[in-house]
Amino acid sequence: MGRYRLSFKASVAKDLRQLPKRDVQSVLKRIEGLADDPRPNGSEKLSGQERFRVRQGTYRIIYEIRDQELVVMIVKVGHRRDVYRTL
Repeated sequence: MGRYRLSFKASVAKDLRQLPKRDVQSVLKRIEGLADDPRPNGSEKLSGQERFRVRQGTYRIIYEIRDQELVVMIVKVGHRRDVYRTL
């Protein structure tokens, strides 16, 4: 299996700007890791959707995997308390 290309929904930039600066680096590092392994230990498929989530501290990264294109599309990043509200 090759390395996946990362793609971001336009709203993810806004999501990242809303996070504390000290947490953005760890979230971005976790996102970069998805390019090598889009289904790491701890990732879970969201019920009723073709999306996955991975935890990074109190934050959740919601993403889609397009295996045919080798693309991981980052859909949303946010605090666990409210990241699922607008999916």
